[in-house]
Amino acid sequence: MLQLVPTPIGNIGDMSLRAMIALGEADILLCEDTRVTKKLIHILKERYNTTFKENQKFISLHSHNEKSFTEKLEPSFFEQNIVYASDAGMPGVSDPGQVLVRYCIDNGVEYDVLPGANALLTAFVASGFVQTQMLFFGFLDHKGTSRSEGLQEALHNGYTTVLYESPHRLDKLLLEIEKEEPDRELFLAKELTKKYQKYTYGTASQVIKKLDGNHKGEWVVVIKAGAIQSASAISQNDILALELPKKVQAKLICKITGENTKECYNRLLSL
Repeated sequence: MLQLVPTPIGNIGDMSLRAMIALGEADILLCEDTRVTKKLIHILKERYNTTFKENQKFISLHSHNEKSFTEKLEPSFFEQNIVYASDAGMPGVSDPGQVLVRYCIDNGVEYDVLPGANALLTAFVASGFVQTQMLFFGFLDHKGTSRSEGLQEALHNGYTTVLYESPHRLDKLLLEIEKEEPDRELFLAKELTKKYQKYTYGTASQVIKKLDGNHKGEWVVVIKAGAIQSASAISQNDILALELPKKVQAKLICKITGENTKECYNRLLSL
């Protein structure tokens, strides 16, 4: 049998009793990083006196080898107690795990997924954006057309949208959002459940000012739902790229955003 076991995203106290039992009874532990899982087990032994099977086997299974590892599997492998644990959070959510589940479904292997800590849902609830429908985009591509298209889709799908972002690309993301949607409300959660957890609200420019260059840590960015924009729709940036008087640009932008024309004109003058 296979069990996918979530692990704490920061606070060790979020480790569930079921998860500890599953780890303790595993014959083989598939780990996104064996060092991280071994450290977690060491902490559980010391802090909670958790017992573990002797001679447990640890196997590295990460995004770079998940497909090739699974292709070599035989269903008999799962006659043992197999656990997959990612470094932090829920396996399969911006972490490996889904390929293993697909293998189990296709080969009639029994499996279970334990509930537990998850940065995506934690940040979505903490955002206070009352729309209960949500889309999760994970990490956008680092650069190029695919990143630009991904951001456009994240901003204009009509739903509250959740992104993950690393500290060295956070400023880039905020500047991109500021350029495209300067008035869109954002909620940012830093280092969830950890000692330096922090919540930040505001438009992109307000958030940039509040953070003041302090981007350390892992971030979840929640974007409040905006108007749906089709792929063929004209954006504010398209209008600004046209050689038109500011007053004309303001009128056109107001047609697609619903913004007050005078306020829009004043905003364009300050760009």
